[in-house]
Amino acid sequence: MQLSDSLQLAAAWFRVLNAEQQSRVERDLSVQQVVAGSIIERKGELAQAWIGVLAGLVKVSVGNSEGKVASLTGVPAGGWIGEGSLLKREIRKYDIVALRDSVVARLPGATFDWLLDTSIPFNRYLLHQLNERVAQFIGKAEYDRLLDPDARVARCLAELFNPLLYPGMGMRLTITQEEVGYLARVSRQRANQALRKLEEAGLLKVEYGAVRVLDLDGLKHYGSDRGAVEGEQAA
Repeated sequence: MQLSDSLQLAAAWFRVLNAEQQSRVERDLSVQQVVAGSIIERKGELAQAWIGVLAGLVKVSVGNSEGKVASLTGVPAGGWIGEGSLLKREIRKYDIVALRDSVVARLPGATFDWLLDTSIPFNRYLLHQLNERVAQFIGKAEYDRLLDPDARVARCLAELFNPLLYPGMGMRLTITQEEVGYLARVSRQRANQALRKLEEAGLLKVEYGAVRVLDLDGLKHYGSDRGAVEGEQAA
């Protein structure tokens, strides 16, 4: 597949650019295939590129010197991350790690800045993305503290189908139960239980190595009327 075709599918912002801007993006963009477990961007390094996922699945995570790791969010194909660090000219405060074999793209900071200077539609797209990202992390901070594992899995999946952050996803995502567990911070076995419960509720269908969402709004609000105590001990 040609790079321009890949960008049309996996970069909603590319579609709002004019021909000159698209041409420069294609010229400056670098594409890399990474294997599962690879660190794509490392915490503590200066942000020099905007990172896009053209295929596969990556996670944004943080860790400490004791080896403890916390996943902040997952990013499927079509997602672009790291714009905040670029805008602030700062070091990254998180790792970006491939959960599976993936194809990632890097848009250099200079090209990113040039688009900001020359494209109002690109600025508008970025503003919407930043606003949605803030809402996403506020929501995650809330449900990580208040919801049981079943509801956390539901919200984690709903995040991956966010039409503003990951447009063009459709309603089916290739993801394993182990990957769901990584992102929701529960064991694979607990993720399996949660998926089966959500399937019984008619919110999704578990397929081989994939999940098909049947009721996205239901996933977003699953368990919102329950307290945090139930299920936390089972995690």
